[in-house]
Amino acid sequence: MLTVFSVYILILVGGIVRSTGAGMGCPDWPKCFGQWVPPTSEEQLPEGYENYYTQKRVEKNEKLAGYLNALGFSSLAYEISNDPMVMEEQPFNPTKTWIEYVNRIVGVIIGLFIFATLVFSVPFAFSNKKAYFWLAFLAFILVGIEGWIGSVVVSTNLMPWMITVHMILALFIVLILERLIFKVMEYDVVTLPSRFKAILWIGLILSFVQIILGTQVRESIDEIALAFGNEQRELWIGELGLGFYIHRSFSLVIFAVHCYVAWVCYKLGRTSGKFWKWLMIVLVIIGVEIISGVIMAYFAIPAVLQPVHLLCAALMIGIQYWIIQIVSKKKEEVITVHE
Repeated sequence: MLTVFSVYILILVGGIVRSTGAGMGCPDWPKCFGQWVPPTSEEQLPEGYENYYTQKRVEKNEKLAGYLNALGFSSLAYEISNDPMVMEEQPFNPTKTWIEYVNRIVGVIIGLFIFATLVFSVPFAFSNKKAYFWLAFLAFILVGIEGWIGSVVVSTNLMPWMITVHMILALFIVLILERLIFKVMEYDVVTLPSRFKAILWIGLILSFVQIILGTQVRESIDEIALAFGNEQRELWIGELGLGFYIHRSFSLVIFAVHCYVAWVCYKLGRTSGKFWKWLMIVLVIIGVEIISGVIMAYFAIPAVLQPVHLLCAALMIGIQYWIIQIVSKKKEEVITVHE
């Protein structure tokens, strides 16, 4: 549970990193300017550090491109090898450096928590509860992959689609850990009409699509912000294409799906128990997500709301999956939750 909480903190911090443009606050990985404790002034950096770190990224990307070529992803390898953004070194900014460094510290804490979870799960590997171990092991492997992807994000100078992969994988880690928590707690389930679980799965899948669309919108905003020199924010929304309007409409569909489930539960008189409470929570979060999106669209995309919007999306996914686990696969229409 500490790990899940930490992942959400990391998603929030990651949103702050993105909204403040601090993603390249540390030009190397895992250290920051070659140090475990980042510098606070440019005087602490060696002369010619810009060229040094640019060359390091180029070398790492060439190695990555070689692996991708060997695996048959030649177009992707070409894109990474010939991306002009890799050669652009950002000027040193101590505030951005430390924002990015806090992001990495939280990531390390998550790694330690997941490793501890794996260690404590080992005794179950040879019992009738093997799932505890395998879920913990899978989470541990994925966190390692997530760390490697983080290093690629830095080496490619924040290549947009890599940031999207980074985000989606973090959400999958949350879902795996939620499954582990649910099994360990032996959580009581709610028995509802069989169609409910299918509807809730549709809502979860739509939410993943919504997040992917949102990352595409965010990538477009990054390009627009660069073109405008990070000024005239009130003009950015007008420059967005069809993807923005599809993303905006999807949130209403997701809200409608969960409102329908709530309405049916209300008609059946099932407005008590854990299922109903979690359903109300996810409706509130979706509502906050929609409101924050509207404010960003009509009030020049306030930077402070971008991390909130991202965190709400991640919480929405997590709670949706938790609700799905609470619902039994049985067809009976009797609630069996024990408070």
